[in-house]
Amino acid sequence: MTLRPLFATPIYTATLSTDRSFENFNAEILQACEGLAEEDVAGRRWCREHGYGGYTSYASLDDLPRRMSVFGDLKSRLDRHVRAFSEALDFDLGAGKLRLDSLWVNILKPGAAHSGHVHPHSVISGTYYVATPPGASALKLEDPRLPLMMAAPPRRTDAPESAQSFVYLQPEAGTLYLWESWLRHEVPANRAKTPRVSVSFNYGWR
Repeated sequence: MTLRPLFATPIYTATLSTDRSFENFNAEILQACEGLAEEDVAGRRWCREHGYGGYTSYASLDDLPRRMSVFGDLKSRLDRHVRAFSEALDFDLGAGKLRLDSLWVNILKPGAAHSGHVHPHSVISGTYYVATPPGASALKLEDPRLPLMMAAPPRRTDAPESAQSFVYLQPEAGTLYLWESWLRHEVPANRAKTPRVSVSFNYGWR
């Protein structure tokens, strides 16, 4: 008997913690995120109106890499990893390239969560983790075939990761995850005593 695993869903995992001057870089990003949470009145209003438990710049600021140099530095690092992931995915980009479309801050307070979603109109999405205190939420990934399985039985609890319907990735400060933007994902309730801080982003093809 032969099993051929087809239509794989690769997740790119890397860390920026081995980059030169990582501690200073990450501390500067954390300070910038916390500063935005204090100063971004429109962002705080959006979070209140939409029940976001904490702060996100998603709907209020669309120019962070130009606004603050540390986010420009982060973009340069992300560009390198996105190019590597694109190569691993065997994308034929033709005359185009993958370019950063959006980048936003997420500060998830204790007890808050972010429900399942995808990132439409993008090719590669991802998150860089700035602060992950003990008990901080994992990234929950959903098997994209799940809505089509209909009458299929559940998987055994000891099934390998590749056969699970949901996979939980536990990041640390400096962790970078990339995935194809159609992959449904969510953030379960943050069980840490302090906020979980991350920066999410999308890359489009143009």
